[in-house]
Amino acid sequence: VQLQASGGGLVQTGGSLRISCAAPELTSGRLDMGWFRQAPGKEREFVAAIGKRSARINYAQSVKGRFTISRDNRNNHRNTVYLEMNSLESEDTAVYYCAGDKDLEWSRSSEPREYAYWGPGTQVTVSS
Repeated sequence: VQLQASGGGLVQTGGSLRISCAAPELTSGRLDMGWFRQAPGKEREFVAAIGKRSARINYAQSVKGRFTISRDNRNNHRNTVYLEMNSLESEDTAVYYCAGDKDLEWSRSSEPREYAYWGPGTQVTVSS
C-alpha cells in the first residue's frame, strides 16, 4: 500500500499551508488515516487522525484549533486526506508523514506503531 504526501513548502510564521495525502481504497475498504511529524533530533509525534468516514477525528493538543484534518472519499479507488495548517509557528517545522491502517484502534490513534502503512514525508518549514 503506497501513500503519497505532497504540498509541503516554506511559509512564514502566522501563515497557512495545506498538505495532502493520496491513499488507495483497498478491496477490503478504506483506511483510517493519520498525520505525524518529525523535527530534526526529535521523535516522530502525532498530529491528527481521521476515521474512514470522517466520523472520528483526533488532534494533538499542540495543533488543536490551528490544524484541520479532512478527507475526500469521492474517488472509489483513491481517497485524499488533507491537513490544513493555520497560524503556523516555527515549532511546526518538520517532515510531515501520512499513515494509514485498515482497522485503527482509535484509543491508540496517536501511536505510530498502530499504523501499518506509511508514505514518504513532505517537508514543512516555517520561517520568521
